[in-house]
Amino acid sequence: MGDRTSIERPDWIKVRAVPTRILHDMREKLDGGNTVCLGAKCPNLGECFSRGVAAFMIGGAVCTRACRFCGVGHGKPEPLDPDEPARVASSVAKLGLKYVVITGVARDDLPDGGAGHYAATVRAVRQDNPDICIEILIPDFSGDESSLRAVIDSSPTVINHNIETVRRLTTKVRSRATYERSLNVLKMSKSLAPDIPVKSGLMVGLGETFDEVIESMQDIRVVGCTLITIGQYLQPRAGKQLSVERYWTLSEFEELKRIALEMGFRAAACGPFVRSSYFAEEMLG
Repeated sequence: MGDRTSIERPDWIKVRAVPTRILHDMREKLDGGNTVCLGAKCPNLGECFSRGVAAFMIGGAVCTRACRFCGVGHGKPEPLDPDEPARVASSVAKLGLKYVVITGVARDDLPDGGAGHYAATVRAVRQDNPDICIEILIPDFSGDESSLRAVIDSSPTVINHNIETVRRLTTKVRSRATYERSLNVLKMSKSLAPDIPVKSGLMVGLGETFDEVIESMQDIRVVGCTLITIGQYLQPRAGKQLSVERYWTLSEFEELKRIALEMGFRAAACGPFVRSSYFAEEMLG
């Protein structure tokens, strides 16, 4: 279902091999936890893990949405595993992490969108790892404030919700999501927890213009975000998701970072391989 033939990757888009010893170490200590790092074959895995950072995906491996940028399977999920929060906490301790990102599939099949499961996981990780920083990368919970409040009440260190793309492309790129709803999730997060940093992220390379990206950055900043990530979209599987329309240059990413800091973002990570958890602990400061 890609929109057109893939274009050739430029020299600066070179996926880095992950050292075998790191893969072995992570798999040995995961205790049944599902890291996005391994599951998505993240190019930053070795770099992040060496700094004590990893991201876990909770709520199962099947998403109720079929976003056209994402490689996660979609359909009808299995029931939540009540033992998952404890397993994630155990994995975090065994891996000796200093900073963990907890994310998950969208669970529109559940009344709270899976918010209670997020909260339980944050509390379990904190109980077993009292000094760790916990970033939650959440779905929009269909815009429900009570679900968002339940997650925030678990006291994460950072609240992250990705707007993913510019306003014009949202319907094309994201399933059952709206640009305004995502902005409102970010705004509510800041309102409900003014002392917790709020973060969001964008992909580029899906057909957006430079001006549209700047507009989205402004929208994100206005609702209270102080942390932002911008990375290059890379098609997960040829023919299944949207094709890359353009590869942004290194100088363009540098310009986006400069503009973001001028807008008042406290920290901005912008680059080809930047993902939500990339240098997350340094962005926090």
